[in-house]
Amino acid sequence: EVQLVESGGGLVQPGGSLRLSCATSGFPFRVTDMSWVRQAPGKALEWLVGLTAGGVPFTADFVAGRFTISRDNAKSTLYLQMNKLKSEDTGVYYCSTDLSGKATGGQGTQVTVSS
Repeated sequence: EVQLVESGGGLVQPGGSLRLSCATSGFPFRVTDMSWVRQAPGKALEWLVGLTAGGVPFTADFVAGRFTISRDNAKSTLYLQMNKLKSEDTGVYYCSTDLSGKATGGQGTQVTVSS
């Protein structure tokens, strides 16, 4: 059974940073492309970043230079480093077991950017 457990969210001031984690199990993480998506209040899921099994990253233009995806295959864990956070980054963040962001399944982690 595929399990995705997102963590690391919280309340942060504008300009601050957070590092999200997605602990995984139940599938061969090291050969699986992964991605992060988010859902802001009242909005649809929004794709943010992806990372192939081979380590090639893809980043949405609107978070480029601020968000960085990485992975630790030994720990079967995906990360999202978020810097220079803005109020519009507020939402629930999910990891996905594909590059498209359509294979989520965890509970997500809430990120709130507010002063």
